[in-house]
Amino acid sequence: MDIFLQQLINGLTLGSIYGLIAIGYTMVFGIIGMVNFAHGDVFMVGTFTALIAFLLLTTLLGITSIFLVLAIVLVVAMAFTGLVSWAIERVAYRPLRGSFRLAPMISAIGMSILLSNFVQVAQGPRNKALPPILPDVIVVWDSGSYAVTLAYKQILIMVVTAVLLFAFWWLVQKTALGRAQRACEQDRKMAALLGVDVDRTISLTFVIGAALAAVAGVLYLTYYGVVNFADGFVPGVKAFTAAVLGGIGSLPGAVLGGLLIGLIETFWSAYFSIEYKDVAAFSILAITLVFMPQGLLGRPEVEKV
Repeated sequence: MDIFLQQLINGLTLGSIYGLIAIGYTMVFGIIGMVNFAHGDVFMVGTFTALIAFLLLTTLLGITSIFLVLAIVLVVAMAFTGLVSWAIERVAYRPLRGSFRLAPMISAIGMSILLSNFVQVAQGPRNKALPPILPDVIVVWDSGSYAVTLAYKQILIMVVTAVLLFAFWWLVQKTALGRAQRACEQDRKMAALLGVDVDRTISLTFVIGAALAAVAGVLYLTYYGVVNFADGFVPGVKAFTAAVLGGIGSLPGAVLGGLLIGLIETFWSAYFSIEYKDVAAFSILAITLVFMPQGLLGRPEVEKV
């Protein structure tokens, strides 16, 4: 029971990070029907931006308040990553929007390789470490032989994920930008005829998705304390898996899928073999899609005639 509770906490923490990245996938796919395969590397760029900003603030400027540092790092990472994603959309995706379906995918894979290699050259291939952030823990349960703990950084990750999920659900459902996004999702040509600036809406969607990936990057760095130029691929693939599992196009589904992937990984690692945790996650995805092709919370695709 003790191990179960600890892995439940660990799984929800990891799944929250996957869920934040998955929201970016599902927002872009919902509007333009394209999987942004560079999104995982945008997350990695956000993580490195957070690392550099953190070191500059603490070593050069000497700021000692960890919450002030995290707040500044979060703003810097979101702004820079949003700018990068905006440039990617303008340069690599927008010119190919009316092309055949494989062209944007090939362009996205190319941008993924470009970002990964750029960071490798700029920062080097080795792991970059960060001093421990919020190392204190709360003992949730102590049976004498095993103590179940909840770290402050785990609380931070889960709270931030819940707040951002609600905030972006409200943005999509209650704001003018959200109405424009939903109109573009249903029919981009008709939305343009009704006065919606489709290009601006898509660009803002890329920026918002990248900002969420940057938040996930900051939380990832806070949780693990280390980052590598290759860290965009595996979390990106798992976040995409989470978006598909939850129902791509659904914001709650993206977070639900992320939580499920995180829980599957941690429980499999604890009770079975850690080497096969990825196999277990992808197997659950395959089984789910056999019986629920639209995902857990996705809507069945309606063919337009």
